[in-house]
Amino acid sequence: MTMFVSAIVMASLLVAAEDRDCSYDRTAMMALSQNEFDQNMSGGWRKLADAGCEREAADLIADWRTTHKSRSTTLYWHEGQMRASIGQYDAAIALFEKARKSESEDAGWGWNHYVDGTIAFLRGDKAALLAARTRLSLMPEPEGAKNAIDIHGNPVETVWPLNLDVLDSLISCWGKSYNEAYGCLGASKAD
Repeated sequence: MTMFVSAIVMASLLVAAEDRDCSYDRTAMMALSQNEFDQNMSGGWRKLADAGCEREAADLIADWRTTHKSRSTTLYWHEGQMRASIGQYDAAIALFEKARKSESEDAGWGWNHYVDGTIAFLRGDKAALLAARTRLSLMPEPEGAKNAIDIHGNPVETVWPLNLDVLDSLISCWGKSYNEAYGCLGASKAD
C-alpha cells in the first residue's frame, strides 16, 4: 500500500514538474543589468525560481555570471541557494564559499557567520551550525542598520542580526532538506 501511495505521489510530482514553464528569453536576460537581473523580486532569475524552476534559475545565474564575467558574491550566493534547493549540496557549498565577504566588507555585519552556518547545515554538522548561530547572535547592531534602504531608496525594516532567523530555521528543522528547512520556522509560526 505504501509503495502504491509513493508511486502516486511521485507521479503527481512529475506531472507538476512537467506543467511548469521554465522557458525564458536568454537574450533579454543577458541584457539585464546585475541589479535588474538579481534584485527585481518578480523578474530576472527570480521569476524562474518562483515558478519552481530552481535548476533553470541556477543555470541562468551561472550563465549570466559567466557572460558578464561577474564575481558578485551576491550572485554566487543566489546560485548556491538554488543549487541547495535542488539537493546539489556540494555545488552549493563551493558557491557559498565564493560568497564570503572580505573582513573589511563584513566588519560588523556577520555575513560570514551566516555563510558558515549555512555551509554547516549542508554538511550535516550541527555543532558548527550552532556555533555560527551563536557568533551571529552576538553581533552588535552597527550604526546605520536601522536606516537601511532598498535599491530604490525605500526604507527597509530590518531585524537584527540579519539572517539569524534563517539559521534558527535550519536548526529548528534539522534533518530536513535545505529547501524544506530554509523557511520552515516561518511556516511553523503561521500554523
